[in-house]
Amino acid sequence: MLLLEVISGERLAKPERGKMRVHKISNVNKALDFIASKGVKLVSIGAEEIVDGNVKMTLGMIWTIILRFAIQDISVEETSAKEGLLLWCQRKTAPYKNVNIQNFHISWKDGLGFCALIHRHRPELIDYGKLRKDDPLTNLNTAFDVAEKYLDIPKMLDAEDIVGTARPDEKAIMTYVSSFYHAFSGAQKAETAANRICKVLAVNQENEQLMEDYEKLASDLLEWIRRTIPWLENRAPENTMHAMQQKLEDFRDYRRLHKPPKVQEKCQLEINFNTLQTKLRLSNRPAFMPSEGRMVSDINNAWGCLEQAEKGYEEWLLNEIRRLERLDHLAEKFRQKASIHEAWTDGKEAMLRQKDYETATLSEIKALLKKHEAFESDLAAHQDRVEQIAAIAQELNELDYYDSPSVNARCQKICDQWDNLGALTQKRREALERTEKLLETIDQLYLEYAKRAAPFNNWMEGAMEDLQDTFIVHTIEEIQGLTTAHEQFKATLPDADKERLAILGIHNEVSKIVQTYHVNMAGTNPYTTISPQEINNKWDHVRQLVPRRDQALTEEHARQQHNERLRKQFAAQANVIGPWIQTKMEEIGRISIEMHGTLEDQLSHLRQYEKSIVNYKPKIDQLEGDHQLIQEALIFDNKHTNYTMEHIRVGWEQLLTTIARTINEVENQILTRDAKGISQEQMNEFRASFNHFDRDHSGTLGPEEFKACLISLGYDIGNDPQKKTGMMDTDDFRACLISMGYNMGEAEFARIMSIVDPNRLGVVTFQAFIDFMSRETADTDTADQVMASFKILAGDKNYITVDELRRELPPDQAEYCIARMAPYTGPDAVPGALDYMSFSTALYGESDL
Repeated sequence: MLLLEVISGERLAKPERGKMRVHKISNVNKALDFIASKGVKLVSIGAEEIVDGNVKMTLGMIWTIILRFAIQDISVEETSAKEGLLLWCQRKTAPYKNVNIQNFHISWKDGLGFCALIHRHRPELIDYGKLRKDDPLTNLNTAFDVAEKYLDIPKMLDAEDIVGTARPDEKAIMTYVSSFYHAFSGAQKAETAANRICKVLAVNQENEQLMEDYEKLASDLLEWIRRTIPWLENRAPENTMHAMQQKLEDFRDYRRLHKPPKVQEKCQLEINFNTLQTKLRLSNRPAFMPSEGRMVSDINNAWGCLEQAEKGYEEWLLNEIRRLERLDHLAEKFRQKASIHEAWTDGKEAMLRQKDYETATLSEIKALLKKHEAFESDLAAHQDRVEQIAAIAQELNELDYYDSPSVNARCQKICDQWDNLGALTQKRREALERTEKLLETIDQLYLEYAKRAAPFNNWMEGAMEDLQDTFIVHTIEEIQGLTTAHEQFKATLPDADKERLAILGIHNEVSKIVQTYHVNMAGTNPYTTISPQEINNKWDHVRQLVPRRDQALTEEHARQQHNERLRKQFAAQANVIGPWIQTKMEEIGRISIEMHGTLEDQLSHLRQYEKSIVNYKPKIDQLEGDHQLIQEALIFDNKHTNYTMEHIRVGWEQLLTTIARTINEVENQILTRDAKGISQEQMNEFRASFNHFDRDHSGTLGPEEFKACLISLGYDIGNDPQKKTGMMDTDDFRACLISMGYNMGEAEFARIMSIVDPNRLGVVTFQAFIDFMSRETADTDTADQVMASFKILAGDKNYITVDELRRELPPDQAEYCIARMAPYTGPDAVPGALDYMSFSTALYGESDL
């Protein structure tokens, strides 16, 4: 009856004799009704069985009461009462050797489990290190005595019964252990607080590691750019075509092998930065500000300088190769013309200096004068070649030819010699003219021969020079022009042969006259040194050079046809790859704004799309190979395509970067959705509305579009029937925000706009839009929550000690706090006290650690 009064809280009537059983049943029913009112289900338990002394029923009822009022309220991580109590015991005894709690019967037989629970919460009550597993009676009695004396837990169990039983009673041990749980319930609050702190610290540690990784990656990338730009800006020219082509090959290796990994690093750096900022924003931390000079914008600026240097370097390389090609051609042309001229001038000075006219007859003087006239004609004909030699030397100087000193010296020697020849020629003419008056006879035929032989000889020399002249062309049209000119030259050969025969006829006629009139001409033409044999030899040489020229032009024509095939081969691929890249860029843009399935579905689709793009890389490599063939063939223009290899490279890099950024945006949306508690339906609604008003598909909303988007999501901005445009002015937008719970003036309105458009760019991104829509309802931890958790661990003190941190937190997080907490300086401070308040605010950027 006393038990029933305790349970029901009511004073029961004492039964009178004769009515004893009826009153007892009534009293027991009152107790059972009270138990039922507390939510306890009593199955097959009636008042009559208890009044009649049914032991089994009575014990069952008592166990049900214990479950309800001692055990049922126990909950650890939303498990059942029994599982929660077992989990609590396992966690509390985990650090103790020889203790392994797996159940509520045999795991407690050695007594070490009870002692470990007491020592964990009150280490001063038990010297756990002196306990032995092979002495269970001592262990159990020690635990029971200490619990009764210091923790007000009555001895519900008997040590001998537990040791002497193969399987102790589970309900009894569970009931007794629950007393420990309730006795140490304050410590449970400390554990909850410790868990919250561990969670917050883990977020901070992860973010700090991400910051360190970003700083290192940014430093490494900037250092690589810093080392690479001077190499690209080095414009030291080489003297040979081979050396410049090696520089071009080194540049190709840089573009194909060294730069692509850095492009990926730059893209990964931007992705890491965006992910870090999203995590900081979701965990209510201040935004990450990289070290000076390591902002994403700084890296983009440095990257822009790198690409500008690349463009300038490649242009310089190609220009230098063109220049060296031109220089080699000019130098060879200079040497040929100089050699021909020097061969012609050999002995001319000695001839002009001789004074044979002093002892000559009149006819000889006439002959010498005519010979000198022929020489002057020949000299005038060579004037053009000398001017060409000087012009080529000047062009070599202007193009900075490496061997210009020797060219200039040779040119100067030729010019000086030419001037000297001119002076000597003038001097000799004057001498001959003075003597001419004394001479009357001349052989007109020799003179005619000389006059016709000299130009013809000069023509043959010019023809030989032209036939041996080197040429440089870059197109089929140019080589066709040279071929046409050569064909025209061959068409003149019959007339030239007639002239040769006519000249030889004059010489033959001279021979006849000499023989007929016995003229003393010493067997030679006094007016010219050009003999018929020399004319024939040169004519034969011209005839031999014609087929050689034919072969050279044919070979060059074949080479230009090969180059044209290379151009068409490159253009055929480039005209496919270029539009393909542009199409993929547009498709990615559409994918990023379209809404198909969940964010995870979109992410999976984008990753498959990225894989298909990466699989296209062999075509880019094949195009690089064709481009290399074009450059090796010194092909500089391609009329068959508007795409250059540089266009393709830049487009490919932008395509890879864009798909990676788009994937990162979806990943960040998933992070935002999960962290902010946004459902997939809400996310779809937000995306649909955003895309509807993003009419230019830019991925951003202007202010007016943003206002209209808010209206479409159900934000009431008033019932003005005249406003049917679906757009809001500034006052409407303010009213919209007020309807959402924002009661604001001008300053508050400016604050909201600064949130969605912090950089004042005049646009709102989808991420900023999502952040704004979820910001007010987000369930995030705060500095006050962390501070309250530390206060629990500190036992309501304004400070916390090193021992308390190490006892309540995992080792790594405890040391993390100890290393960063400032000493506590309040009036209640003790030696070694630490300030957890300033540490908590610093975690959220409200002060400095």
